Amino acid sequence: MRNTKPLTALFVMVVSCVLCVAQPRVLIVTAHPDDESGCAATVYKITHELGGTADLAVITNGEAGYKYSTLANSIYGTELTNEEVGRKELPHIRKKELMAGGSWIGITNYFFFDQLDTYYTLDADTVLSMVWDVAWVKERLSKIIRDGNYDFVFTMVPTEETHGHHKAAGIIALQTVQALANKNVPVPVVLGMAGGRIDSTKPYTQYRGVAVTARDENAPIFEVDLLKKFGYNNKLDYRIIVNWLIAEHKSQGTMQTYMNIGTKENFIFFAMNGRNRIREAQKLFQALSESTP
Repeated sequence: MRNTKPLTALFVMVVSCVLCVAQPRVLIVTAHPDDESGCAATVYKITHELGGTADLAVITNGEAGYKYSTLANSIYGTELTNEEVGRKELPHIRKKELMAGGSWIGITNYFFFDQLDTYYTLDADTVLSMVWDVAWVKERLSKIIRDGNYDFVFTMVPTEETHGHHKAAGIIALQTVQALANKNVPVPVVLGMAGGRIDSTKPYTQYRGVAVTARDENAPIFEVDLLKKFGYNNKLDYRIIVNWLIAEHKSQGTMQTYMNIGTKENFIFFAMNGRNRIREAQKLFQALSESTP
């Protein structure tokens, strides 16, 4: 009788390899409880279509989001637009909103760092040196990454025009992964959430003075198409998922007007990953482009 064991073993190896590619583990590192909206459709596809896992680490408590809470005052029965009231009530309100939105896209674990959400600023340096306990944040984030065995980290791109807290969150995520790599610890590939639109006239290269934030300019911009059609008569697309998540953040009134205006979710590849790891990102986004609900 023909010995089929080698073929069987080969089949198992191939299936295991495919499953490994198709079931990625992702950690999202953001500044505020609503920043995950920038990768909502991508995370939904990872958890619902590829059988993967997504966890979320949020650095601030979100207390500074009181300015646009007018419509939420009646929902929560308190004057959130009053700064004193808003800063007191919003941290727990926004956690509930975040987890409600996260349930739609399949987030499993939430890690809250509860650092101060002071005010809007373009200055990341002050946030890193005077506002957050950066050493503690990095230590905790390092443990989460080591324990989580993640394949990818999604974080904020520290562009010049973005919120200083977003810049700081991205810098911390990149520096933490780099520190682990320097200790020869296996690390995830770090991708930057670049928003719904890429400005080709001002392509992002690096945040000033912070080498670890450099983009690999030879790597492609990875993307998930929000307009990809599916369902009965192809009437559905992934903007629906993004809207479901955004709708849960009722204390953040302006999200409905500016967060779902693009047609893609774009991701950049940071140079610190090493060129040899571009293929891992390519496999992920190829799988995402082929998957459907």
